[in-house]
Amino acid sequence: MAKLNIRFLNVVVMLGAMLFATVPLRAQGISGDVIRIGIMNDQNGPYSDNCGLGSVASARLAISDFGGVINGKKIELVTADDQNKPDIGVAVALRWLDNEGIDVIVGCSASSIALAVQDIMKVRKKPYLLAGTAGSFFTNDKCSPMTTQWMVDTYAQPKATVKALLGQGVDTWFFLTVDYAFGKGWQADTTNFIKAGGGKVVGSVLHPLNSSDFSSFLLTAQASGAKAIALANSGADFGNSIKQAQEFGLAQKQLLVPLGLMISQTHGIGLRDLQNVRLTTPFYWDMTLESRAFAKRYAEAFNGQILNEAKAATYSAIAHYLKAVAATGTDEGDAVMRQMKNTPINDFEMKNVSIRADGQVMRPLYVARIKTPAESKYTYDYYEITGTIPPRKPGGRPRRARAICSSRHDRKNRGDDPVDVRPVSVPPQG
Repeated sequence: MAKLNIRFLNVVVMLGAMLFATVPLRAQGISGDVIRIGIMNDQNGPYSDNCGLGSVASARLAISDFGGVINGKKIELVTADDQNKPDIGVAVALRWLDNEGIDVIVGCSASSIALAVQDIMKVRKKPYLLAGTAGSFFTNDKCSPMTTQWMVDTYAQPKATVKALLGQGVDTWFFLTVDYAFGKGWQADTTNFIKAGGGKVVGSVLHPLNSSDFSSFLLTAQASGAKAIALANSGADFGNSIKQAQEFGLAQKQLLVPLGLMISQTHGIGLRDLQNVRLTTPFYWDMTLESRAFAKRYAEAFNGQILNEAKAATYSAIAHYLKAVAATGTDEGDAVMRQMKNTPINDFEMKNVSIRADGQVMRPLYVARIKTPAESKYTYDYYEITGTIPPRKPGGRPRRARAICSSRHDRKNRGDDPVDVRPVSVPPQG
């Protein structure tokens, strides 16, 4: 406990020093004659499979698509392992900004780290591209004009799942939640959807990050009698909890509901334990010829590994950022963010997708069912896409902090919900 207090004090001291520092003014053009991109994420811990070195590989592909230069200025990539520790994440961000000339940070960190780094980036007027961190507060009460959210968040993704299951009579829920801001936010958002739809939350338990033994938590969930057990966790925690839930036989009488599942986790756990699970996802590699071609290219660049949702988002975020730098002729933060928000995103996974004023990328979601082992016919053939959820519907959640997230130039881009919860057309499989 003493170590935790000291670590927290260190974070506060570093942030205090940063916030009272004079923010340097920078002329238009490319600072230092180089465009320097920082990738910060967990590279060896429980979330390393979500992003980790795989996101670094995606970033290199994006840079290579620009030939490694923009207007004669070299593009450089710097990486860091935040080790899931806020003090390390803050120290890395400050070192990068103060000593290494970083122009943009792409984050896939725990939300506790991302919130601290976001504050730094806001003060320094540097873009912060979240490509894997999922807290809804990043585009709500804690939003920043310098932050963009490239994945769906803990508000949008579970909304469609809850609506669909309530419609099937799954009206009592129990939460197994990782004990930090990300998990608690996920549970809070999902609870609101359950109650609004006439369902009931009968209980919940919190588990530490990077847990190996879920037996006591799962027995509590089993004893609750809830029809659905919502898993508000990710990475290795999700894998361990779902495997142990199968061992305890929970899936025989209760529905296991992942609130956010990446296909790399599906691969690691296997179809035997996940078959017929329903989920929503912002990306599936096997939907179009273009997405398949990029997934093949990615696998060739990174040891044959599968292209998951966060690694695809990393490519999209960096490519869109670099397009904005090329268009404006500068890496100055405000100018680049203005260009990014005023330009539709077009790449292998998104077509004509806008960025909302608060930074949310307004991408569609896809409704999917995990195939059975017998249905899977080739490598990574894991999902059946059953519907598309449009990215926008007026009259969604309240925007309490819209003003502080929007500059005058982008307030016209307002929208509400990242998704409309009505499944519609099935996307083409060719």
